[in-house]
Amino acid sequence: MTQILVLGATGKTGSRVVPRLKALGHTVRSASRSSALRFDWTDRSTWDAVLAGVEAVYFVPTETLGLPERAELVDRAKAAGVRRIVQLSVRGLDADGGVPETEAAVRESGLEWTMLRPCWFSQDFAAPDFFLPSVLAGELTTPAGDGREPFIDVEDIADVTVAALTGEGHAEKAYDLSGPRALTFGEALAVIGDAVGRELRHRHQNPDAYVAAQVAAGHPVGDAEAIASFLDGIRRGEDDYVSAGVQEALGRAPRSFEEYVRATAPTGVWNP
Repeated sequence: MTQILVLGATGKTGSRVVPRLKALGHTVRSASRSSALRFDWTDRSTWDAVLAGVEAVYFVPTETLGLPERAELVDRAKAAGVRRIVQLSVRGLDADGGVPETEAAVRESGLEWTMLRPCWFSQDFAAPDFFLPSVLAGELTTPAGDGREPFIDVEDIADVTVAALTGEGHAEKAYDLSGPRALTFGEALAVIGDAVGRELRHRHQNPDAYVAAQVAAGHPVGDAEAIASFLDGIRRGEDDYVSAGVQEALGRAPRSFEEYVRATAPTGVWNP
């Protein structure tokens, strides 16, 4: 049994990691801005209490988290006696062969570290704060064009996270995580449409117009620009490849987008 801290415990990955760890008998400390045990990146006074006494940390940075904050959290974790840290990162950051700045604090910490680098989540199509409203309306508009993305099921990310936090053989490894094949957004929507008996369409929109629409919908401009850039990268083919990280970490193939849709459609989330 290990005392494990999950930061971002209410997020897409953290909310799946916590019950898995508990089912294995580990003591889990769940922390977020809205949890009983509060952790807020903008309030350093909340950091030390959540780190005290834990052996392993699941570290989920925000899109706009600065490098100094990342480094300070790692330093405080080391001072608190943490020995293992698993960071959620992004696929494709190390294309030049170097250590990405956003991963450097963890990778150079001297702790047992594992880096998880997923591509876009299958669950983004059912996320209320992401694609779901447009899917329910019947048309999703993005800058992705006809580019392909090997969407990964977040359940697979959670499985790899738990293995890295609790198992052996994952130290100093960076796992690029994807589904088994790449799909265009139009093809992904067709899979969902077939499952729910609706016609769903994808329409291309240039990045500037997409950012303006997202800001008008209430999203911060920095977040909207980051998402637009990632989606435009899909259009350019930057994500049109499959990664073997799930197989490497778990010894099995990743779940397909079709499997995700078959499991999700009966919940009614895509029914207007």
